[in-house]
Amino acid sequence: MPVVSPEKLVSLQRDADGIRNICILAHVDHGKTSLTDALIATNGIISPKLAGKIRYLDSRPDEQLRGITMESSAISLYFSMLRRTAPNATPEQKEYLINLIDSPGHIDFSSEVSTASRLCDGALVLVDAVEGVCSQTVTVLRQTWIEHMKPLLVINKMDRLITELKMSPGEAYTHLSKLLEQVNAVLGSFFQGERMEEDLNWRERVDERVAAVAAKQEKADRQAANETSAAGDAESIMSAEYEEKDDEDLYFAPEKNNVIFSSAIDGWAFTVRQFASLYEKKLGIRRTAMEKVLWGDFYLDPKTKKVLGQKHLKGRNLKPMFVQLVLDQIWAVYQATSSGDKGKGDLAMTEKIIKSLNINLPPHIVRSRDPRAILTTLFAAWLPVSTALLVSVVESLPNPPVAQASRLPALIDASPGHEHVGASVREAMVNFKTGPEDPMVAYVSKMVSIPESELPENKRRAGGTLSAEEARELGRKKRAEIARAQALAEAASADPVNGMTAALGSASLEDEEVEEKPLDPEHLIGFARLYSGNLSVGDSIYVLPPKFSPAHAHKDPEPRKVTVTALYLLMGRGLEPLKSVPAGVVFGIGGLEGHILKSGTLCSQLEGSVNLAGVNMGSQPIVRVALEPVNPADLDKMVKGLQLLVQSDPCAEYELFESGEHVLLTAGELHLERCLTDLKERFARCEIQAGEPIVPYRETAVRGEEMKPPASKELGRGTVIGVTSSKQVTIRLRVRPLPAEVTEFLIKNAGAVKRLYSVRKAEQEGKRQSTKGDSSNPDEVDDDQEVDMAGILSMEDFKKQIQETFDRAKEKDAWAGAVEKITAFGPRRTGPNLLLDATKDSIFSKFLQSNEQQDTAIGETLQPRDLTDKISYAFQLATAQGPLCNEPIQGVAVFIEDVSVNASSDEESSARDQLGRLTGEVIRTVRECIRQGFLDWSPRLLLAMYSCEIQASTEVLGRVYDVLTRRRGRILSEALKEGTPFYSILSLLPVAQSFGFSDEIRKRTAGLASPQLKFAGFEILDEDPFWVPTTEEEMEDLGEFGDKENVAKRYVDSVRERKGLLVTGRGKGIGEGEKGKNLKR
Repeated sequence: MPVVSPEKLVSLQRDADGIRNICILAHVDHGKTSLTDALIATNGIISPKLAGKIRYLDSRPDEQLRGITMESSAISLYFSMLRRTAPNATPEQKEYLINLIDSPGHIDFSSEVSTASRLCDGALVLVDAVEGVCSQTVTVLRQTWIEHMKPLLVINKMDRLITELKMSPGEAYTHLSKLLEQVNAVLGSFFQGERMEEDLNWRERVDERVAAVAAKQEKADRQAANETSAAGDAESIMSAEYEEKDDEDLYFAPEKNNVIFSSAIDGWAFTVRQFASLYEKKLGIRRTAMEKVLWGDFYLDPKTKKVLGQKHLKGRNLKPMFVQLVLDQIWAVYQATSSGDKGKGDLAMTEKIIKSLNINLPPHIVRSRDPRAILTTLFAAWLPVSTALLVSVVESLPNPPVAQASRLPALIDASPGHEHVGASVREAMVNFKTGPEDPMVAYVSKMVSIPESELPENKRRAGGTLSAEEARELGRKKRAEIARAQALAEAASADPVNGMTAALGSASLEDEEVEEKPLDPEHLIGFARLYSGNLSVGDSIYVLPPKFSPAHAHKDPEPRKVTVTALYLLMGRGLEPLKSVPAGVVFGIGGLEGHILKSGTLCSQLEGSVNLAGVNMGSQPIVRVALEPVNPADLDKMVKGLQLLVQSDPCAEYELFESGEHVLLTAGELHLERCLTDLKERFARCEIQAGEPIVPYRETAVRGEEMKPPASKELGRGTVIGVTSSKQVTIRLRVRPLPAEVTEFLIKNAGAVKRLYSVRKAEQEGKRQSTKGDSSNPDEVDDDQEVDMAGILSMEDFKKQIQETFDRAKEKDAWAGAVEKITAFGPRRTGPNLLLDATKDSIFSKFLQSNEQQDTAIGETLQPRDLTDKISYAFQLATAQGPLCNEPIQGVAVFIEDVSVNASSDEESSARDQLGRLTGEVIRTVRECIRQGFLDWSPRLLLAMYSCEIQASTEVLGRVYDVLTRRRGRILSEALKEGTPFYSILSLLPVAQSFGFSDEIRKRTAGLASPQLKFAGFEILDEDPFWVPTTEEEMEDLGEFGDKENVAKRYVDSVRERKGLLVTGRGKGIGEGEKGKNLKR
């Protein structure tokens, strides 16, 4: 294969019509990287014989060791083909630039898929022909749907149907038809969900218009003409029907040439169009007509050579055309090369096939009698992977100008503050303007860490000449090495002992310093896509952070201008320097280090710019690990390394706890392992010790069947009266579990609560600034997520829906009027707990009541209203750290029933002085009261859970169940995949029990089963951690101290021990000071 020079690729960047930006998406181990190898081999970068084995884009050592991709990598490929500009025109040679991104398939690295998909216009979605649609297949299809990318379906590993499942061509056709239906069913579910949402929005708009017409009718005069006119308007609105969208172009169908059948490992792939061209002359059927009938229930009459439908078969047993003309031929090649005597194939049959296909194989391949070599060489000459894939990519996937016109309007409208995006910026992006005066907009999806020695400016090009200084330095080192070796050899031959001593003595410290391996610092390169304009080295551009909104372009902190120091062409393991890049290109950019954390938008102007950085990450970090350096002196190295790691990894996060722990948050166990390797070897370059994984828990209270009696029978369960230590303030509050439906609603709509809180905070600050002239910008609570206003409820909708949720609760009488009493949410002002004002005078401000005026000035005497913010703060603290093990609380409501202030004995002190002294007392009292009220109910622990999907054959099914059961997993479903010997098992597994789970499954099943773990939220563990046997039956069964292990208490104790809290009941034996006895005697 001819090697394509980087200069050729750079020249093709200027022709936007010849560019295709694509990514390869699939479930883990479905053959993405092997398929990419076959495409890379066409450019002469690797040998075609090594395609599928070398895994060129898996450049990390741990990727090669594990055999899976962990980071998305990009490479630019050259492709040329003959194309007709018109049906009757002569074919012309056309050159194309394919920017290809290979993405990971493992669930831990799904954030890499999210970042890759925003840069591309089309996607190759791979599905294993045997395993079919898996969990990540659905995820990547959803990603293409969200990002408005055009997908091509590649059914890979077709060879497994022949070699493993031993299917006949007819059985394989049935299997492939069902597989195609499964994929299309997934796409159909996305379309149906969006259609229902649009239908609902349309109905709401119609209702609003009808209501407006009715209001207009009431205000108008009662004249008959006016009434008739208004009624006519209402009828015209109702008669406007909902416009149905056509979903015909949505689905995959081989006759549309958006389905490719392939075997990357054997080096072949084909589309229906290819075989239609092969049979066009032989059968005398036009190619366009042949394409439509080659897949489906169409049959070829052997006598008349006419195509028949199923109803015209008249009882004849004919094969479908796809089986007869396509699959039979593929099966025949495998039969000829791999069957026969000891799997060495049938040489005569192979020669017959070679002759009929009119292809030539090298004589040494034929003589070698190596079935594998003959098979791959024959297919490479007949149905090469690159031809089928790249031709389909060029013909079916859009170029950047076409893709941006269809994709970008929806992406811009989903961005924060999209109403304020400038018309010039929108037009330049949508219409693909590349002039020097047009605004430049680029999106940086992630930062990639590159060692300094790997940068093009520090690497000597292959075949380049050395400079004079480099040659002199190299010669000096070589001469010193030769002299040392000669001295050692001569001395050793004369006197071995003294010779060694002399050689060691001749070695100097300076020599050792020269030979010492220098540090290779890491540099961060932006992984970006240019949407409009041009970008050159030396340009000054604005870097917009993920929370930027064009509505407040100059809001502090104002985006900074950065100078572009370098531009790169991404070539897998290497980089090639560029002077400038045009729109529509995927490229690397230097100079952003320290200015972009994970992702961001680059724009040539600040006013009217657009923020594209709100990418939806596939997986949230859930596994937390405390880190510390083995040598305490390396702490600064470790912290700097962690900051570099967080910048270069889209999903990793770093937190410094109040306890002083440096905690790393990752998406899963494999992701954690990769992050620790990078930290030790690349970023921190020091030995780091990782503690036990820190798993998040939640605490809640429920109405248990056998709860202990309430602490105060007069006050009722959950009611507590607290008095401050100065006896000046008395507070009565009641804690009550929230209905499960309300808790779920609050968790689901945390974004709406956060937005409502931010709006209210901004209003209050606006009033304060208008009265005081204060321009400070206070920190927002829980402001650690990207701004994403799409799909967030307004205050009216939120209030209406939460009221409906309360009305559906079992004890709705107890929650009557609760919505109007809501004062705050917690913890962090957005959590699923409620603080409600049940005082007679309604002293608290209400969260869901707009335009509420409240005088916050402190009068001469202290009033209960002056303490409301302290009580609200105490509520936030109490819900952030529950009484069981200081984990966040959820699903609890706190009613403040009464707040009374007694007159102070110190008459000289003012109300302001008293408030300062009482602040700490009130917070401490309220917090303790909430904890006591919480424990008056039956406390429960919520465990973080993984959704676990495992594919396993029948032989190892029992071992999989054994491992799941021992780790407290719960089977949700099991189903046999039709046409295969594989079961698909779906289960729930506690995150706390998941460490080492994947390795144990693989070991117990000899690698025949591999789990995919995805965070599925929190699930209640229905066991009271404080339960002890009380009745005679319980004592008789379990003993006086409960011999049965309390799992909830074990979890609580482990968390308390890690946090340094008191652990009760530790070290108890059979009984303190008691003999072991049998209660029956």
